[in-house]
Amino acid sequence: MANNIQAIRGMHDVLPDQTPLWQYAENIIREVLSSYGYSEIRLPIVEKTELFKRSIGEVTDIVEKEMYTFDDRNGDSLTLRPEGTAGCLRACLEHGLLHNQVHRLWYYGQMYRHERPQKGRYRQFIQLGVETYGMSAPDIDAELILLMDRLWKRLGIRDKVSLQLNSLGTIAERSVYRNNLVAYFEQHLDALDEDSLRRLKTNPLRILDTKNPAMKDVVANAPELMAYLGEDSLQHFQAITTILDKVGIGYEINTRLVRGLDYYSKTVFEWVTTELGSQGTVCAGGRYDGLIEQLGGKPNHAVGFAMGMERLLALMETLNLPVAPAVDVYLIRVGEQAEQQGFYFAEAIRDNVIGIKLQIDCVGGSFKSQFKKADKSGAAYALILGDDEVSRGEVSIKPLRDNTEQQVLSQAAAIEFLQTSFLN
Repeated sequence: MANNIQAIRGMHDVLPDQTPLWQYAENIIREVLSSYGYSEIRLPIVEKTELFKRSIGEVTDIVEKEMYTFDDRNGDSLTLRPEGTAGCLRACLEHGLLHNQVHRLWYYGQMYRHERPQKGRYRQFIQLGVETYGMSAPDIDAELILLMDRLWKRLGIRDKVSLQLNSLGTIAERSVYRNNLVAYFEQHLDALDEDSLRRLKTNPLRILDTKNPAMKDVVANAPELMAYLGEDSLQHFQAITTILDKVGIGYEINTRLVRGLDYYSKTVFEWVTTELGSQGTVCAGGRYDGLIEQLGGKPNHAVGFAMGMERLLALMETLNLPVAPAVDVYLIRVGEQAEQQGFYFAEAIRDNVIGIKLQIDCVGGSFKSQFKKADKSGAAYALILGDDEVSRGEVSIKPLRDNTEQQVLSQAAAIEFLQTSFLN
């Protein structure tokens, strides 16, 4: 007997008993983004490889080791998107959305990176991305943080995440800092691990973000970027913290919070948790004004954030949050007439109780076996339709989640009862 084909390593299934939590989170995300006036943009999964080489950089782990890249039949080099910012910006430039315009956009979908799979980090993962264009003032940086704060509250995890902030200043300010940082680390080469030695000539700022405890002291004594910032960068950062202070959002200024790519400027932020072990970053963002020119556009302003859904869901799972069941009402049919009439009755309910989740038993069997399935479905009510009820135009309604008495109603009255129970 042939072996069963299994999913590709790092590309996992989301099974039916898991999807309600996903749908719960997705619905709240859409509601919160809509409440701030953000519009959805839908982007291709496959892009030209050159897009990511220009945006992420050829000498990065993502481009060199992690991208799923292939030549199509025309000989073009294509890549499954490893992140969404480059594709979103490409779409805006291609369709002329950045010319004297302001945009607040979001996207949602699969990303692909060939890394070592672990909990909260997969080779195919779902990411929410939020991007804003055309706004230079610190207000939009603060708005994104306010939006996320509201999202955590709606998801029920606000007390499980905390905000870290930093400023990277301008490219010119960071260039001066970079030279001094390299000079410092070159005096302590014996304290650097293999990754840090490799990053020293390419992404020295990333050394500050190391998770290696053996490098704690050498990193702690490194120069701080904040000391190299000019007045404009400092004022921009202070304006953000002033807004956060006024609305009561706590934060930690983490001077070691960096980004390894040169197009980032000024604000960077992360929401972190201690509930997921080493995978502590739930959401990360920042200002990336320099990327627009890097992809061929005119100078402009951009700030956004990205959030991996698997990590968010893993955090929500630790809290055992209540999630609506997949089924509201389960219809049991017993008898030949009931089996036929049941379909008409179910459709009448769906016509009159918009949005109700009604499941009809299509397997049959004894009343006892059907009732067990109704209870297992998570439904609030079982509707019981037998031949006797059909002849009288009635239906029995049995509550499944409390001790309320079963009642027999006319089918019209039963629909009114469900309207009262389930219409928002």
